[in-house]
Amino acid sequence: MKKHIFSITFALICFTACAQTDSVQIYTNRDYYDVEKIIYQAKDENPNIKNVILMIGDGMGLTQLYAGMTTNRGSLYLENCKHIGLSKTYSSSSYITDSAAGATAFSTGQKTYNGAIGVDKDGNPLKTILEMAEEKGMATGLVATSKITHATPAAFIAHQKDREMYEAIAADFLDTDIDVFIGGGKRGFEIREDGRNLLNELESKNYTIVEDVNKLSKVKKGKLAGLLHDDHLPNVKGMNGKPGRGDMLQKSTDAALNLLSRSKDGFFLMIEGSQIDWGGHSNFSWYIAEEMMDFDKSVGQVLKFAANDGETLVIITADHETGGFALTDGDIASGTIGGMFTSSYHTGVMVPVFAFGPGAEELMGIYENTEIFNVMVRALGL
Repeated sequence: MKKHIFSITFALICFTACAQTDSVQIYTNRDYYDVEKIIYQAKDENPNIKNVILMIGDGMGLTQLYAGMTTNRGSLYLENCKHIGLSKTYSSSSYITDSAAGATAFSTGQKTYNGAIGVDKDGNPLKTILEMAEEKGMATGLVATSKITHATPAAFIAHQKDREMYEAIAADFLDTDIDVFIGGGKRGFEIREDGRNLLNELESKNYTIVEDVNKLSKVKKGKLAGLLHDDHLPNVKGMNGKPGRGDMLQKSTDAALNLLSRSKDGFFLMIEGSQIDWGGHSNFSWYIAEEMMDFDKSVGQVLKFAANDGETLVIITADHETGGFALTDGDIASGTIGGMFTSSYHTGVMVPVFAFGPGAEELMGIYENTEIFNVMVRALGL
């Protein structure tokens, strides 16, 4: 029996070792950007909070963040945030959360099982902060570098028992009056098993449908459905001879801010850097670093908006860490990192939370991921 147990244990150790990167990956970034200093100064002693922008770097742990910082020659826009906390990420079903449960914790204030989209641990629908904001008459938006029906954005607008129910999730977009949503996943709205063409239905609800990222800025008013790719968007710089998505996230952020900021009643906006996570899953240091810097450029845009606006609370966090990523070497002067991984899945470590603007002090310390929902609800008076 002991010999049998030892054999099983040894086999598991070997399998795990084979699934992990066993050599250091060296990556040097040749394309870095300057980071400006952005300071929020309250206009009065008790500033109002009119808007909340939640930015989620999917899979972004401290190592992913520092990889981006190193490859950008030592600085990121995230450093402008002076209020920092740590979030506990576990779900109701597992010590290791997935994006669906993690985003549902942010959107509803309840921990739920892995795979759940906007439902509780028993599968019952939960009202999301986006829906609460809509009921109050606020403008709302979602931006992602994945399918817009993927787990993280979906958890703010849909109610499904399984994150893989993409067609049902797409249909849920028709049940709200969300003002702006931009990402991939056009096929799930157009070519469906149920025969519905949701693009036609969106047009009947007065959405302008945009399929070209360069045409987003031409939409000056009304509701916008930016469906920029049939499936997931490509990574930022491309791979295997295929072009990348380029500055899609920055252009989408601009478009969302320009439209939503017209609302006299304020707005709620969620922006996801989806593919930091995918770099962790694939165990590619370069993928993580490039996606991290791309997300940070959007962070810079949002922080500049918030500093000028004075009534916007910005929260930047992650749903979980991905890959058990470790930096084993690096050089800030050359933008070089050496990285290794312990997993091809998520890990259970706490993740950072950054806050900027009025109410940012509420997010200092260590807390459950559900507390981010509570802070946003209090801030907007929902």
